[in-house]
Amino acid sequence: MHKSGFVNIVGNPNVGKSTLMNQLVGERISIATFKAQTTRHRIMGIVNTEDAQIVLSDTPGVLKPQYKLQESMLAFSESALQDADVLIYVTDVIEDATKNQDFLAKVRKMSIPVIVVINKIDLSTQEGVVKLINKWQELLPNAEIFPIAAKEKFGPDALLQHIKELLPESPPYFDKDQWTDRPARFFVTEIIREKILLYYDKEIPYSVEVEVEQFKESEKLIHINAVIYVERTSQKGIIIGHQGVALKKIATEARKTLEKFFDKKIFLEILVKVDKDWRSSQKSLRHYGYLQDQ
Repeated sequence: MHKSGFVNIVGNPNVGKSTLMNQLVGERISIATFKAQTTRHRIMGIVNTEDAQIVLSDTPGVLKPQYKLQESMLAFSESALQDADVLIYVTDVIEDATKNQDFLAKVRKMSIPVIVVINKIDLSTQEGVVKLINKWQELLPNAEIFPIAAKEKFGPDALLQHIKELLPESPPYFDKDQWTDRPARFFVTEIIREKILLYYDKEIPYSVEVEVEQFKESEKLIHINAVIYVERTSQKGIIIGHQGVALKKIATEARKTLEKFFDKKIFLEILVKVDKDWRSSQKSLRHYGYLQDQ
């Protein structure tokens, strides 16, 4: 008997969805930083065992959209409610459990198995965790509650085992040696964007999009040309920094991570260009892959 199914991870920003995804898949698929709105797309990670294939999908945090890019991010999260065999709703011990009632109401109506993962339990007391479990049982009476500490690797293995039990009988949807549905170029853009999130403050990281113009792979080397797009000329100056120091730092850190990720030497060249107000442009959002085909 072989089981296969789609397991979609949803929840508010900054609760640890991407960290959990990485723990479950065992690969560094979703960039996970301390900043909200890190994940902008739905990203699949595939767990293959002899008798099962679990297709996990990490989604952007649920938020009230303030511009077109955020509308698209919310659409990715809401689409995850449509096509799941199992839904994982991630919360943590810090956030207000009643946040985003509209989204919770949609989760409450679902007929598929729902697991509420309460993350970061290492930051609370036993008493605090018990209170939260009771609260979530009130909010989502049909859901199972799973307290974990994803960053500390406490709980993900047991969670994965339980997910497997809930999956329907089915042949695999993807090749058994495949661990994501995304091409290599996608991970290059995510890793560069992660470094920007880590090294720049305020609005800058959220105004940035990264595109790979060239990805040429030989036996020992990958040659990558990437462009960082910003919304305004002033942001271009900040990304480049005085005498190019800031951009050089980003390129160096990204190259190190890419070499680990691909296990090859990387030659990385990054340019910075302006795509005016791209986050509010239908044309740009379609070009960067944020608009789902209706």
